[in-house]
Amino acid sequence: MSPFTIAVAGKGGVGKTTFSALSIRHLHRAVNEVVLAVDADPNANLHAKLGIAPGKTIGEIREELLADGDKLPAGVSKQEHVDYQIRLALTEGDGFDILTMGRQEGPGCYCYVNNILRTFVDSLSEKYKFIVIDNEAGMEHLSRRTTRTSDVLFVVSDASKAALESATRIASLAREMNLEIGRMALVRNMLGPGAGDIRGPEGFDAVYSVRNSAKIRSGIVESESLLTIPPDDHAYQDIAKAVDEERKLSR
Repeated sequence: MSPFTIAVAGKGGVGKTTFSALSIRHLHRAVNEVVLAVDADPNANLHAKLGIAPGKTIGEIREELLADGDKLPAGVSKQEHVDYQIRLALTEGDGFDILTMGRQEGPGCYCYVNNILRTFVDSLSEKYKFIVIDNEAGMEHLSRRTTRTSDVLFVVSDASKAALESATRIASLAREMNLEIGRMALVRNMLGPGAGDIRGPEGFDAVYSVRNSAKIRSGIVESESLLTIPPDDHAYQDIAKAVDEERKLSR
């Protein structure tokens, strides 16, 4: 059976990585399964919010492959060598394994890195029942097809007009590219008291609200890790509710 796959997108600074990290934590607690976390943002910080040190990144592997050229161990194909290197980059955490894309060091585009990422995530999918992909800010991950298949694309936005317009463009681009996305859900994040109407723009299958959390803000300032956020925190509960609802609808 295919894994339940969540992709998370949104304008920079709206809290998409926080949403990703708390989704990963909730999924593990709810189903007692190891979740595959994919940090597809070149400005990687999902590992910090999950409370672990960064491992080797796919970007670093890419640079090593370019530097080494066709130098391979005897009797090993290039694909086998790449798969082995990426398996070494897979870092184990508490209830999750994380694969970090990282950024390129030299000139050129991410096309090769993204092809490796897609291929390896596809091969890993048989080993996990749940995958959460934290994408880079904006829409670049869609145009590069880093996010190719997912049961739900959560597009995170704060209350600002710019973030909502960005969310609308992301949804529109996803439809134009005919990506294999089961549902698209808007997440109105960091809502304060009396936020009022949480309806979003057209083009989404669902709209969820996540209340502002002083505990999350202070936790990020003190340690970055969100693993100590209590399950009764209202923002945590809002994220858990959104994830559970979409998981139920995907069955």
